Amino acid sequence: MTSTTLTAPEATHKKVFIKTFGCQMNEYDSDKMVDVLRAAEGYEPTQNVDEADLVLFNTCSVREKAQEKVFSDLGRIKHLKKKGVKIGVGGCVASQEGGAIIERAPYVDVVFGPQTLHRLPELLRARDALAKPQVDITFPEIEKFDHLPPAKVDGATAFVSIMEGCSKYCSYCVVPYTRGEEVSRPFEDVMREVQGLADQGVKEVTLLGQNVNAYRGTMGGKMAVSEEICDFATLIERVAEISSIQRIRYTTSHPNEFTQALIDVYARVPKLVSHLHLPVQHASDRILMAMKRGYTALQYKSTVRKLRAIRPEISMSSDFIVGFPGETDADFDKMMALIEDIGYDSSFSFIFSPRPGTPAANLADDTPHDVKLKRLQHLQATIDANVQRISASRVGTIQRLLVEGPSRRPEKSAPGAIYAQQVMGRTDCNRIVNFDGGPNAQRLIGQMLDVRITEALPHSLRAEVVVG
Repeated sequence: MTSTTLTAPEATHKKVFIKTFGCQMNEYDSDKMVDVLRAAEGYEPTQNVDEADLVLFNTCSVREKAQEKVFSDLGRIKHLKKKGVKIGVGGCVASQEGGAIIERAPYVDVVFGPQTLHRLPELLRARDALAKPQVDITFPEIEKFDHLPPAKVDGATAFVSIMEGCSKYCSYCVVPYTRGEEVSRPFEDVMREVQGLADQGVKEVTLLGQNVNAYRGTMGGKMAVSEEICDFATLIERVAEISSIQRIRYTTSHPNEFTQALIDVYARVPKLVSHLHLPVQHASDRILMAMKRGYTALQYKSTVRKLRAIRPEISMSSDFIVGFPGETDADFDKMMALIEDIGYDSSFSFIFSPRPGTPAANLADDTPHDVKLKRLQHLQATIDANVQRISASRVGTIQRLLVEGPSRRPEKSAPGAIYAQQVMGRTDCNRIVNFDGGPNAQRLIGQMLDVRITEALPHSLRAEVVVG
């Protein structure tokens, strides 16, 4: 299917409801679905599924039984078809299952992959014209970014996808099969999007990719005589040159792509935050080899030590897989030793679940589930204790915040606080901080300001504004 240029439609009152699963890449893709549908068909987003004309599930295939959860969600909204609502499934489960989704749920109108979300308007039109469901889960590389309208943002932070896919082929992971091989967006395209966001008032951008630090974008545009390549370290430096962008984050990085050039950027670019999500997955070299991660625990720790030599205060988060096939008590002990050594500020940890079609799905696994569960609980308790210790150590310190908006869940520990005045921001090290913004709280949104941390709570901090 070929793509067409999007043109602004006449005003309509159509609404789209999108339920997003998984990573920040999916969050970004969902925002782009809204942009595309708004520009081409006049849709506006809604949080109320009952008022939607179009319902989309942007799926993730990383977790166990992801496909079954999608069909369960589809079953819950099947009744909406009676009033003419269209239903679509996108994302990684769509890419993995394709036409099988239509076979099992024939009331679904469109199925599309992460690389074909820009074709949504065409797919919906074809659904009407041909009176049959449409499926497009092809991999047209970076084409989608050439057909996306300018982003419309409302807030001080934004995601910017700089590359698609993954070429690492870890033995447990389906991403290379659902999102394709690594393809980087051209440097000029990324910079144009960041500048456009800055012009709309965005102060903080998060650069996204499955392996974001593997970015290798062409420079010079289509008329360039020779093709120059921009690496990730250079991209960060160029983004930092945009004066109104005050903070730069990125996720998710891969240890194998953590070059010395990238480490050195932390010394030169103060806008690059002192927080890094660097997935390790395990700390047993034997398990890392079986996972096909391509590094040792010592190499991983060496990268962290180099970073902390430049930014002693940098906070670290990571991903951990517990109970990978063949994991022994000794292997798990090595992972716990790494956790104690690094002192993580947060983590995402899961029991291994085999993904269909991956090499690890065929590995012998004789560790009882209750043993895996106990290991996971021990790991999570250890990291939770460390998080609480780090939070407590920040009480009394001055932290610089970017105020993002109203507090999502006003803390009960603020006696007598007027909840309408409660706002939240995020520290450089990625901690959520809630505080009383006073009568002019709304005016603080989008600003950088200093606060003094007054209290450490289980999942956030409380603070007071520093005056003067």
